[in-house]
Order: sequence, then C-alpha cells, then structure tokens
Amino acid sequence: MPRSPEQIQNEIDAARESLAATLDELAFRASPQRLRDQAKEKAQAFLQSPPGMAVMGVVGLTVTFVVTRKIVRRVRR
Repeated sequence: MPRSPEQIQNEIDAARESLAATLDELAFRASPQRLRDQAKEKAQAFLQSPPGMAVMGVVGLTVTFVVTRKIVRRVRR
C-alpha cells in the first residue's frame, strides 16, 4: 500500500528530529570543556587513590634522585 505524502512528510520530520537530538548529544559528549573537566576529575581521583599516591611518590623520588645526581656531578668537576 503506497504511503501518502503526509505520511512521508511525518517520517521525514521524525527522522530530522531524531537526527537533531543525536547531533546535540554528540556535541555535548565531544565538548572540549566537558572533556577537559572530566579528565581533570579523573586525574584528581586517581592521584588521591593509593595507587596514585604511590605513583606520585615514585615520581618525586626519581626527580629528587636525578636532581641530586646532577648537582653532585657538577660539584665534583
């Protein structure tokens, strides 16, 4: 049974609204500010967790060791 022009127009309008909603959702998900804020929250949560604190401790010790070693080598020259 063939569709009437009105039915076709209604389907087009529904598809257009659905596409607009999908584009709005994609724009929200890909928002640079939102992604930045989300990454910042995740990084802060990780750094406040025990594994994050351990990583920061290792990084701190490594930086201290490297800086101390460079200073000692310069003094010896």
